[in-house]
Amino acid sequence: MKKNSKEAIIQAAISLFTANGFDGTSIRDIANKAKVNVANISYYFQSKQGLLEYCFTTFFEEYLLKIEKGYASLDHGASFCLKQMSSVIIEFLCDNIQFTSFIFREMSIDSQTVREIMTTYYRKEKYFLQKVLEIGVESKEFRPQSISYIIVQLKGLWTMPFLNAPYLREVLYLFPNERYFAAKYTLEINKWIDEVLCVKKLA
Repeated sequence: MKKNSKEAIIQAAISLFTANGFDGTSIRDIANKAKVNVANISYYFQSKQGLLEYCFTTFFEEYLLKIEKGYASLDHGASFCLKQMSSVIIEFLCDNIQFTSFIFREMSIDSQTVREIMTTYYRKEKYFLQKVLEIGVESKEFRPQSISYIIVQLKGLWTMPFLNAPYLREVLYLFPNERYFAAKYTLEINKWIDEVLCVKKLA
Protein backbone atom coordinates (compact mmCIF):
# COMPACT_ATOMS: atom_id res chain seq x y z
CA MET A 1 0.00 0.00 0.00
CA LYS A 2 1.40 3.37 -0.96
CA LYS A 3 1.70 5.70 2.00
CA ASN A 4 0.94 9.38 1.85
CA SER A 5 3.65 11.81 2.91
CA LYS A 6 2.26 12.28 6.44
CA GLU A 7 2.23 8.55 7.12
CA ALA A 8 5.70 8.19 5.60
CA ILE A 9 7.03 10.92 7.90
CA ILE A 10 5.53 9.26 10.97
CA GLN A 11 6.95 5.84 10.09
CA ALA A 12 10.37 7.31 9.31
CA ALA A 13 10.38 9.25 12.59
CA ILE A 14 9.45 6.18 14.64
CA SER A 15 12.18 4.13 12.97
CA LEU A 16 14.85 6.80 13.45
CA PHE A 17 13.78 7.81 16.97
CA THR A 18 13.92 4.14 17.96
CA ALA A 19 17.37 3.59 16.45
CA ASN A 20 19.04 6.92 17.26
CA GLY A 21 16.92 8.53 19.96
CA PHE A 22 14.98 11.77 19.66
CA ASP A 23 18.04 14.00 20.13
CA GLY A 24 20.11 11.90 17.74
CA THR A 25 17.63 12.34 14.90
CA SER A 26 17.38 15.48 12.79
CA ILE A 27 14.48 16.79 10.74
CA ARG A 28 16.60 16.26 7.63
CA ASP A 29 17.21 12.61 8.62
CA ILE A 30 13.47 12.09 8.84
CA ALA A 31 12.80 13.86 5.55
CA ASN A 32 15.46 11.79 3.77
CA LYS A 33 14.13 8.49 5.11
CA ALA A 34 10.53 9.44 4.31
CA LYS A 35 11.58 10.71 0.88
CA VAL A 36 9.81 14.03 1.41
CA ASN A 37 10.82 17.68 1.52
CA VAL A 38 11.70 19.13 4.94
CA ALA A 39 8.87 21.62 4.37
CA ASN A 40 6.38 18.73 4.51
CA ILE A 41 7.36 18.06 8.13
CA SER A 42 6.89 21.71 9.03
CA TYR A 43 3.52 21.72 7.26
CA TYR A 44 2.13 18.72 9.15
CA PHE A 45 3.88 19.00 12.53
CA GLN A 46 5.55 22.45 12.77
CA SER A 47 8.72 20.97 14.32
CA LYS A 48 10.46 17.80 15.44
CA GLN A 49 8.95 18.30 18.91
CA GLY A 50 5.51 18.62 17.32
CA LEU A 51 6.12 15.34 15.49
CA LEU A 52 7.10 13.66 18.76
CA GLU A 53 3.97 14.95 20.49
CA TYR A 54 1.85 13.69 17.59
CA CYS A 55 3.40 10.23 17.97
CA PHE A 56 2.63 10.22 21.71
CA THR A 57 -0.96 11.34 21.21
CA THR A 58 -1.62 8.87 18.38
CA PHE A 59 -0.25 5.97 20.44
CA PHE A 60 -2.03 6.78 23.69
CA GLU A 61 -5.38 7.58 22.08
CA GLU A 62 -5.40 4.05 20.63
CA TYR A 63 -3.97 2.57 23.85
CA LEU A 64 -6.77 4.11 25.89
CA LEU A 65 -9.40 2.84 23.45
CA LYS A 66 -8.07 -0.68 24.08
CA ILE A 67 -8.29 -0.15 27.84
CA GLU A 68 -11.88 1.04 27.50
CA LYS A 69 -12.74 -1.92 25.27
CA GLY A 70 -11.55 -4.33 27.95
CA TYR A 71 -13.23 -2.33 30.71
CA ALA A 72 -16.59 -2.66 28.91
CA SER A 73 -16.62 -6.34 29.95
CA LEU A 74 -16.76 -5.49 33.68
CA ASP A 75 -20.33 -6.86 33.95
CA HIS A 76 -18.79 -10.32 33.49
CA GLY A 77 -16.70 -9.95 36.65
CA ALA A 78 -13.49 -8.21 37.70
CA SER A 79 -11.19 -11.11 36.86
CA PHE A 80 -12.69 -11.56 33.39
CA CYS A 81 -12.48 -7.81 32.80
CA LEU A 82 -8.83 -7.56 33.84
CA LYS A 83 -7.97 -10.47 31.58
CA GLN A 84 -9.80 -8.82 28.68
CA MET A 85 -7.94 -5.57 29.29
CA SER A 86 -4.62 -7.40 29.35
CA SER A 87 -5.45 -9.36 26.21
CA VAL A 88 -6.35 -6.35 24.07
CA ILE A 89 -3.41 -4.32 25.39
CA ILE A 90 -0.80 -7.04 24.77
CA GLU A 91 -2.19 -7.66 21.29
CA PHE A 92 -2.03 -3.93 20.52
CA LEU A 93 1.52 -3.58 21.85
CA CYS A 94 2.75 -6.64 19.95
CA ASP A 95 1.13 -5.47 16.72
CA ASN A 96 2.94 -2.13 17.07
CA ILE A 97 6.22 -3.39 18.53
CA GLN A 98 8.53 -0.71 17.14
CA PHE A 99 6.17 2.14 17.99
CA THR A 100 5.57 0.65 21.45
CA SER A 101 9.26 0.25 22.28
CA PHE A 102 9.99 3.82 21.23
CA ILE A 103 7.06 5.29 23.20
CA PHE A 104 7.79 3.34 26.39
CA ARG A 105 11.47 4.27 26.22
CA GLU A 106 10.60 7.96 25.84
CA MET A 107 8.11 7.68 28.72
CA SER A 108 11.01 6.75 31.03
CA ILE A 109 12.57 10.20 30.47
CA ASP A 110 11.27 13.07 32.59
CA SER A 111 10.11 15.84 30.27
CA GLN A 112 7.22 18.25 29.88
CA THR A 113 5.66 16.09 27.19
CA VAL A 114 5.88 12.98 29.38
CA ARG A 115 4.37 14.82 32.36
CA GLU A 116 1.45 15.91 30.17
CA ILE A 117 0.89 12.30 29.08
CA MET A 118 0.98 11.21 32.73
CA THR A 119 -1.69 13.72 33.73
CA THR A 120 -4.01 12.81 30.87
CA TYR A 121 -3.78 9.28 29.49
CA TYR A 122 -2.13 7.52 32.43
CA ARG A 123 -4.55 9.07 34.91
CA LYS A 124 -7.42 7.69 32.83
CA GLU A 125 -5.74 4.30 32.69
CA LYS A 126 -5.32 4.37 36.48
CA TYR A 127 -9.02 5.18 36.90
CA PHE A 128 -10.09 2.10 34.90
CA LEU A 129 -7.61 -0.24 36.58
CA GLN A 130 -8.41 1.06 40.06
CA LYS A 131 -12.15 0.69 39.44
CA VAL A 132 -11.80 -2.94 38.32
CA LEU A 133 -9.57 -3.80 41.28
CA GLU A 134 -11.83 -2.06 43.82
CA ILE A 135 -14.90 -3.87 42.48
CA GLY A 136 -13.00 -7.16 42.56
CA VAL A 137 -12.09 -6.63 46.21
CA GLU A 138 -15.58 -5.45 47.18
CA SER A 139 -17.19 -8.48 45.53
CA LYS A 140 -14.62 -10.74 47.24
CA GLU A 141 -13.45 -11.98 43.83
CA PHE A 142 -10.01 -10.49 44.59
CA ARG A 143 -8.11 -10.74 47.85
CA PRO A 144 -7.69 -7.45 49.74
CA GLN A 145 -4.37 -5.96 48.62
CA SER A 146 -2.76 -2.58 48.03
CA ILE A 147 -4.32 -1.45 44.76
CA SER A 148 -1.43 0.89 43.95
CA TYR A 149 1.09 -1.95 44.25
CA ILE A 150 -1.07 -4.29 42.19
CA ILE A 151 -1.19 -1.64 39.45
CA VAL A 152 2.62 -1.41 39.62
CA GLN A 153 2.90 -5.17 39.13
CA LEU A 154 0.34 -5.31 36.33
CA LYS A 155 1.90 -2.36 34.51
CA GLY A 156 5.26 -4.09 34.84
CA LEU A 157 3.83 -7.19 33.16
CA TRP A 158 2.33 -5.09 30.38
CA THR A 159 5.43 -3.02 29.62
CA MET A 160 8.52 -5.15 30.38
CA PRO A 161 8.68 -7.11 27.09
CA PHE A 162 8.54 -3.89 25.08
CA LEU A 163 10.99 -1.89 27.18
CA ASN A 164 13.41 -4.82 26.96
CA ALA A 165 12.71 -6.30 23.54
CA PRO A 166 16.44 -6.86 22.72
CA TYR A 167 16.83 -8.82 25.99
CA LEU A 168 13.85 -11.00 25.12
CA ARG A 169 15.22 -11.69 21.65
CA GLU A 170 18.91 -12.16 22.43
CA VAL A 171 18.77 -13.82 25.86
CA LEU A 172 15.39 -15.53 26.17
CA TYR A 173 14.79 -16.14 22.44
CA LEU A 174 11.30 -14.69 22.71
CA PHE A 175 9.94 -12.46 19.97
CA PRO A 176 7.28 -9.94 21.07
CA ASN A 177 6.39 -9.08 17.48
CA GLU A 178 5.08 -12.60 16.87
CA ARG A 179 1.40 -13.51 17.29
CA TYR A 180 2.40 -16.62 19.27
CA PHE A 181 4.10 -14.45 21.90
CA ALA A 182 0.99 -12.32 22.41
CA ALA A 183 -1.19 -15.40 22.94
CA LYS A 184 1.26 -17.21 25.22
CA TYR A 185 2.15 -14.12 27.25
CA THR A 186 -1.53 -13.26 27.75
CA LEU A 187 -2.02 -16.75 29.23
CA GLU A 188 0.85 -16.09 31.64
CA ILE A 189 -0.72 -12.79 32.73
CA ASN A 190 -4.04 -14.58 33.23
CA LYS A 191 -2.27 -17.11 35.44
CA TRP A 192 -0.81 -14.23 37.49
CA ILE A 193 -4.29 -12.73 37.90
CA ASP A 194 -5.67 -16.09 39.06
CA GLU A 195 -2.84 -16.83 41.47
CA VAL A 196 -2.04 -13.37 42.86
CA LEU A 197 -5.37 -11.55 42.82
CA CYS A 198 -8.19 -14.06 42.88
CA VAL A 199 -9.59 -15.63 46.01
CA LYS A 200 -8.93 -19.36 45.87
CA LYS A 201 -12.12 -21.31 45.44
CA LEU A 202 -12.61 -24.36 47.61
CA ALA A 203 -12.70 -27.63 45.69
